[in-house]
Amino acid sequence: MTVLAPAWSPNSSLLLLLLLLSPCLRGTPDCYFSHSPISSNFKVKFRELTDHLLKDYPVTVAVNLQDEKHCKALWSLFLAQRWIEQLKTVAGSKMQTLLEDVNTEIHFVTSCTFQPLPECLRFVQTNISHLLKDTCTQLLALKPCIGKACQNFSRCLETPPPCCPQGVP
Repeated sequence: MTVLAPAWSPNSSLLLLLLLLSPCLRGTPDCYFSHSPISSNFKVKFRELTDHLLKDYPVTVAVNLQDEKHCKALWSLFLAQRWIEQLKTVAGSKMQTLLEDVNTEIHFVTSCTFQPLPECLRFVQTNISHLLKDTCTQLLALKPCIGKACQNFSRCLETPPPCCPQGVP
């Protein structure tokens, strides 16, 4: 009679436990950047896209985000990234390439676990050129510190959202 040894050992259990507790695998609500994901030539990519877009293409932007230690910039980039993704679905191949170039610059915000859009956000219609200009401005605001002085943006994901006064959902 042959006795088979179990393939599961105490060391395997410990390894599995460590993997399950790893923050990278848990999907934590953290928003942390140890290095700057913003390239040095992001303005060129935005300019190229702006040169090819209809200047009066309508989009919406949030008008009541509060500027709390770079949270407004992060939320603005998150909302702009959603528009870029939507535009890619209706764009031709050349425009898709330009949109993807810009999306690459702001895609890092998708690594943050944003909650559903807060009800307190107020949107107004504007032109795509204004959205791109604002997005570029927000990247400029974050570039000097992201990955350096400000690495952890988790507070931006907490409630109340950055558009609501304290205590108002």
